[in-house]
Amino acid sequence: MNTAAYLLNLVLMLLLVAGMAVGALWLWRKAQPGLAFGRREQAVKLVDAIPLGATGRLAVVDFAGKRLLIAVSRGRIEKLAETDAPVFSVDQVDGV
Repeated sequence: MNTAAYLLNLVLMLLLVAGMAVGALWLWRKAQPGLAFGRREQAVKLVDAIPLGATGRLAVVDFAGKRLLIAVSRGRIEKLAETDAPVFSVDQVDGV
């Protein structure tokens, strides 16, 4: 086998292996729970979160039509406040 044929074969095999790796990563990303083949409606939505010290966090989440303010620390989650979640129209979201 001459050098040119060997190099051509090597390049083709490298392209094949790289394509298979990219395809496997794409398929793995698509098959992850929560991201499986299309968008599903989320029951819990994180609106905002800010850190409070080294291990704590203050977070606002939407759940079941309610907006909850929760404090999250290393060993505890505590609900601080609850209100009705605001309803936005498409015009308000787009800034029109």
